[in-house]
Amino acid sequence: MDNKKQDHQVQDKQRHWREQEQELVNRWNAATDRYREAQAAALLPPGEGVPATDNVQAVEAARVELESVRKRVARFKAEFSAGKRY
Repeated sequence: MDNKKQDHQVQDKQRHWREQEQELVNRWNAATDRYREAQAAALLPPGEGVPATDNVQAVEAARVELESVRKRVARFKAEFSAGKRY
């Protein structure tokens, strides 16, 4: 019985990790999309669309968000390499 409980705990932990990883993939995809969109908007000539300072701020905000997600990916990779995941 104790072994079944341990198996269930392991399965719960793995399911939680998979959910975290899927959430991270979703965040990564959204962040890269926002970064690409912000960069494309920043390349528009002045006067077409949003003012240049807003474009620069949008690119910087998207870059910061992408860097945050990148650090989380690195943390997951380190945990996996150390045997703390799966």
